[in-house]
Amino acid sequence: MNSQTIEALVTQIKAGSLSVLKLVEDCYDKIEAAQSFDFIIAETKQRALERAKTLDQEIAQGKRSNKRLFGIPFIAKDNFLSYGAKTTAASKMLANFEAPYQATAITKLEDEGAICVAKSNLDAFAHGSSTENSDFMITKNPYDVTRVPGGSSGGSAVAVALQVVPFSIGTDTGGSIRQPASFCGVIGYKPTYGLVSRSGVIAMSSSMDTIGVFTNNIDDCQLVMDVMSGQDPLDSTTLDSKHKIVYPSLPSKSSQFKVAVIKNYLDDAVDPKVRASFNVFVSKLKSDPNIVLCEIDLQSLKYALAVYYVLGPAEIASNLGRYDGLRFGYSNPSDSIEETYLSNRTNGFGAEAKRRIMIGTYVLSSGYYDAYYKKAQKVRTIIVDNFKQAFLKHDFLIGPTVPTPAFKIGQKTKHSMDMYLSDIMTVAANLAGIPDINLPIDRANNLPVGVQIMANQTQDNQLLAFSKYLEGKI
Repeated sequence: MNSQTIEALVTQIKAGSLSVLKLVEDCYDKIEAAQSFDFIIAETKQRALERAKTLDQEIAQGKRSNKRLFGIPFIAKDNFLSYGAKTTAASKMLANFEAPYQATAITKLEDEGAICVAKSNLDAFAHGSSTENSDFMITKNPYDVTRVPGGSSGGSAVAVALQVVPFSIGTDTGGSIRQPASFCGVIGYKPTYGLVSRSGVIAMSSSMDTIGVFTNNIDDCQLVMDVMSGQDPLDSTTLDSKHKIVYPSLPSKSSQFKVAVIKNYLDDAVDPKVRASFNVFVSKLKSDPNIVLCEIDLQSLKYALAVYYVLGPAEIASNLGRYDGLRFGYSNPSDSIEETYLSNRTNGFGAEAKRRIMIGTYVLSSGYYDAYYKKAQKVRTIIVDNFKQAFLKHDFLIGPTVPTPAFKIGQKTKHSMDMYLSDIMTVAANLAGIPDINLPIDRANNLPVGVQIMANQTQDNQLLAFSKYLEGKI
């Protein structure tokens, strides 16, 4: 199914040569066959099959449709509010939560004819880089079941890597789309902050959360992002629709692409196999007459991870304050209100959520706000300015997406800092609010290796066009 583009599948469906119901049923057969990877939290089977039958009936009745995703199945990360299944964010805190409305992103996809067939596993509340922090299961890497798929959108990445669906959607706050895309050998796209509405998506870090997509080709990535992007009155942070992604994104009329290799992402911490794969990719770029290549040193990037793990937990502590078991979430009433709060939050939250709540509360507390939170915001501004200056001279910045290939399950769970370092090359794009894409470039010992390509804010169409240009060359 996924060897063809979404556009090609839609053409067959509308011509009556491909049944939507058969397409959806095939997805469930593939999910069943791939159960050992533990990437699905819940299926939306009844609703999905009903929608499939309705669309097939429309074709049989000769109704014409201009819906661009007509009959295309997809999987959503389980922090998107959706109909047809509970929305848990992979946390016991929300184990029985049924959403009263849908995320704008899912509604937009369904309005274009797409069908959500399941909800994918993630690190609980999207806190993690391996999908080991889920309260329900540990998702396995599609290339080696002893290894992680990355996180926090690990289940969504696996769904596309196994070709269960043509695309899946996820969230990216510090690398949660690009990192699992790299580990699973698929395309993962994080757009400019505010390009896609966050309405109906369980908040993690509100100034960095972005909504993106996993696909197996750039055409599908462009099309799905075109559908999801645009202004939304339910999310005041969304950008004016003049910045939305347009499919297809055509290459710039400029005869040359100005590309800079980020030297800071090639230090000794990078696995030799990853560095070797990246160097081969760079050699291909050097031989392309349409690409002007150079190196760039962004000194502020060495502070990015520290800034992220001050600002992120601060916003997490604020966003998770609503989960007290009285308004939302797991509830185990006790004799006193204090005991009730303590019981609900102790039993509802996992270890990583508690860790981030405590860090966030600390950096926001009286006496420490200026020393940590305020200082981190100032350094964030320096990082943003560094990127702006870089993009005055260069169209795109590139580097490895992750320092290593996928690591072993359990390898980094004992020491949280080891896990946090998995995000060291991806967090800066979220701090700066710029678009970033992972492209698979190689395999090291049969494990995928990816390259990330960054562009300036709102230059998403240009980034996707350049990615399309590279697609047939890597």
